[in-house]
Amino acid sequence: MGTRLTIRPPSDFVLRRDVCSYGYFLLAPNFWDPDRQSLTRIFDLDVGAAAVTLTQAPVKRGGPIAARADRALSRAEQGELRRQVGRMLRLDEDPAAFHRVDPRWKRSGRGRLFRSPTFFEDVVKTVTSCNVTWPGTMRMNRRLCEMINPAFPSPEQLARKRPAWLRSRCGVGYRDVRLVELGRLFASGEVEAAWFEDPDRSDEEVDTALRALPGVGPYASANIMQLLGRCSRIAMDTEAVRHGREALGMTGSTRAVERALQAHYEPFGEHKFRSYWFEMWTRYEEGRGPAWTWEPETTGATLTLPDKA
Repeated sequence: MGTRLTIRPPSDFVLRRDVCSYGYFLLAPNFWDPDRQSLTRIFDLDVGAAAVTLTQAPVKRGGPIAARADRALSRAEQGELRRQVGRMLRLDEDPAAFHRVDPRWKRSGRGRLFRSPTFFEDVVKTVTSCNVTWPGTMRMNRRLCEMINPAFPSPEQLARKRPAWLRSRCGVGYRDVRLVELGRLFASGEVEAAWFEDPDRSDEEVDTALRALPGVGPYASANIMQLLGRCSRIAMDTEAVRHGREALGMTGSTRAVERALQAHYEPFGEHKFRSYWFEMWTRYEEGRGPAWTWEPETTGATLTLPDKA
């Protein structure tokens, strides 16, 4: 019989709102079931993989999260699962500071942005989201899980793959060599998640180090930074420019709109990405309904994506 755990989230946490807050909830191995309001994914744990389903009942702020695994978990694995779920759902973050800076989101409680259980997965997902349609990103992540590891490829697994194999089997295109290089850097310890996750590092240090990684340019760096909880930068892409033109009435060249966006969100300081993102996410929901109602392969596949690395 599988292990069942109860995870106590912060008093403001709502599973469906905080999971369905960023597009990565639609990428394999994550599976959001809009009918059951549950998130299922496979986690790599100490002994091996385990499929875990997360639910919150009743659906109210601060309600306990039930985690149901498909096998018995050791005490060590239960601790590892709690840590990975905590990172994924940002259970250690308090949106109160964000709400003080931008009170528009206090009533809805928005403030957390969904991410992956590991820094490495966030980096790979970001690299696979550049210069491609959103359905293309969904396919790449699905194939990486189908062909390499249902819980998502580890650095060691990617490091052992030939670029040509990744290109032909997983459809990663020009990213093939870069993904292998990322795997090798992480697997060798040359790149350590703990260094990037250290809150004592400055944003400038982290940005410089991220841009030195294969496949990571200005857009990808800013996006990975917000996944690290560093929201002082806007990830500039075609979606950001479109938001500036359509929602904020900005005009001029792409570069002019990018400068105007930076100035517009500057008052939000360390939270500018959150303010920008929730504005744009709300516009997505106005046309598609609340994100927690999206079917992954239909509505969820209609998001657009950046054309920058």
